[in-house]
Amino acid sequence: MKVTPLHDRVLVKRLAKEEKTKGGIIIPDSQTEKPAEATVVSVGPGRRAEDGTLIEMDVKKGDLVLFAKYSGSEIKLDGEEHLILREDEVLAVIVR
Repeated sequence: MKVTPLHDRVLVKRLAKEEKTKGGIIIPDSQTEKPAEATVVSVGPGRRAEDGTLIEMDVKKGDLVLFAKYSGSEIKLDGEEHLILREDEVLAVIVR
């Protein structure tokens, strides 16, 4: 299924959870938090300014982004969890 977000929305897929610490200790599933990093799957066209001009998105497909813990709306696409965020809920683009 293909989903294209509307306006200034971004469709992201969270990165996999860490199951071990750097020291090798295994973290139980009940104690792990969902990661606040994700890969951008799809972006909307942007939002409209008051004068009607289109303000393009700062993020693009494939970007690695950081977002707030409780932001966005969770959805399932083809059995996998994704989030739809507003562009202003994206805190940063991670460059590696």
